Amino acid sequence: MAEVILKHIKKVYPNTEKKAKKRWGKKAKEPEKKTSNLLITEEGVVAVPDFNLEIADREFVVFVGPSGCGKSTTLRMIAGLEEISGGELYIDGKLMNDVAPKDRDIAMVFQSYALYPHMTVRENLAFPLKLRKYPKDEIDAKVNEAAEVLGITQFLDRKPKALSGGQRQRVAIGRAIVREPKVLLMDEPLSNLDAKLRNQMRAEIIKLRQRINSTFVYVTHDQTEAMTLGDRIVIMKDGVTQQVGTPQEVFDHPANLFVAGFIGVPQMNYFDAELIREGDSYKVKVDKITVIPGEAKQARMRANGVQSCPIILGIRPEHITLSEDGSESLSGTVEVSEMMGSSVHLHLNSLGQNVIVIAQTVDIDEGHKSGFSIGDKVSYTFSGDLIHMFSKEDDHNLEF
Repeated sequence: MAEVILKHIKKVYPNTEKKAKKRWGKKAKEPEKKTSNLLITEEGVVAVPDFNLEIADREFVVFVGPSGCGKSTTLRMIAGLEEISGGELYIDGKLMNDVAPKDRDIAMVFQSYALYPHMTVRENLAFPLKLRKYPKDEIDAKVNEAAEVLGITQFLDRKPKALSGGQRQRVAIGRAIVREPKVLLMDEPLSNLDAKLRNQMRAEIIKLRQRINSTFVYVTHDQTEAMTLGDRIVIMKDGVTQQVGTPQEVFDHPANLFVAGFIGVPQMNYFDAELIREGDSYKVKVDKITVIPGEAKQARMRANGVQSCPIILGIRPEHITLSEDGSESLSGTVEVSEMMGSSVHLHLNSLGQNVIVIAQTVDIDEGHKSGFSIGDKVSYTFSGDLIHMFSKEDDHNLEF
């Protein structure tokens, strides 16, 4: 069982300012101040304050968030490449805080491939097995099996410089899986590839996880990778976990404004609105229209005791419907029209802000293409079943 458990994991980078002052005296140069939401204490900069997660055997978990949110630091603590400042890390039921990386039975795939340029692909794949003194016939068998799984058999006698980016990344993954580690860690492995190769490699990774018995922990800032690869997604900001859930859960029920804005392309639209409670029923007033939340949403808010208050209403661009009736709709002026093939992304100036609407370019009923020009006036509305309501005080989703 390659279960990974992180209990109250903390990472603090020591404050070197005092050491500098002690060494150089009063003339020590003051450190440059940077705007950051990370907590700075006497110990130093707290990169990860309190991280808790249980990863099941063979589960594929993705850490996702903006640059500097602590996802790679957390991954490196699992790998043993970063010292754990506090908390406990268990792999396969064993405490790993002070265990050397080579003894954790983990493998890691880096963003930069990290292949040995003087070795052939075969030698790169065989290297971790040779270090562990596997018999030669077993090494050959495992190398050939990994090469077949990843489709790189024909490249075994080439050196890395003769391979494309996608082929090099396959070799890097092969070197990681060849000894069948309990946990496979991947730190933004596709970020150096172009869009087409990223799509291909995502599919390869999905196939790979069906064929090997490792637990996957994957780090990315690309939400498309997170949504397509992960059994569960861990969304992080400033070292703090914002939400953990399946891709569908975090898309349909974002815990707060940050998650709502981070997950989904284009990102969610927001409106200042007023939530009105009348008895056991709710309605939302946005400018001149009133939207009735779906019954499931109303039931969750009743259970939470939500009262009338100003809110931020969120609606995804794909959930907005263009309308003919201007009296029951909001309106806007087309400022940008982005043709995407089967759909067009309209950027509207509406209610003094930018609103994005995804409209289909083919009208199924009429059978003709519909076009939008800069300056066109359009009306739009949305269903109460698809809206998201967030507190203006602390940004949390009022349903949860």
